[in-house]
Amino acid sequence: MNSVFKLRAMRLLGACLISVQLCVPAAAASLDDLFNATKLGDAAEVAQLVRQGMDVNSSDPSGNTLLILATREEQPKVVAELLKQRGIKLDTRNSAGDSALMLASLRGFTGIAQQLLEAGAAFDHPGWNPLLYAAFEGRLAVVNLLLEKGANPNVLAPNQSTPLMFAARNGHEDVVRALLKADANIDWKNDQNENAESWAGKNRNTDIVELIQAERKARAGKLQLEIN
Repeated sequence: MNSVFKLRAMRLLGACLISVQLCVPAAAASLDDLFNATKLGDAAEVAQLVRQGMDVNSSDPSGNTLLILATREEQPKVVAELLKQRGIKLDTRNSAGDSALMLASLRGFTGIAQQLLEAGAAFDHPGWNPLLYAAFEGRLAVVNLLLEKGANPNVLAPNQSTPLMFAARNGHEDVVRALLKADANIDWKNDQNENAESWAGKNRNTDIVELIQAERKARAGKLQLEIN
């Protein structure tokens, strides 16, 4: 009898333990888990944590949202997963004033920039914007992508400089060509009284100086033909 009683008791105890294990929830995932999965490119983990109730627009102390972090770390699979989520905010800025698309443009992450643009991210806004960043850094593929989307080639930075001026100043000849093709203003001057040609000259970018001079001559000739 004692053996039977012990066997039944062990079975009952085992059943109780299983019941308790089933009733106790798994340890809640932390925000750090979500941030780490985002930075490491674990799209499946990010999706699971969001399904479990984590906020898809969570941000770190510097205001970097998951979308900004995924962009900054060049994690296109995570970006794609986040863009599927309802309520995702595309244009949130961090404490430095940068959106996900601005960072993608600055760093030349063309694929991610395209993902964000297709999702409807804002690109043609006042102040520092994606085209200014891309032109400054010479990110030709991103510049072309933005221009194809309809970005204003004459958008002004806070110091009143245009994308053409930054590209000319920094010696990005291919970007200068793309912007000239988009009919960028050649003669606009910033708050330092510099235009694209003078800024290129001061930085010894003589090929760009010649390129702008040739474009000015070509535009003048075209205008004269239109007048006649």
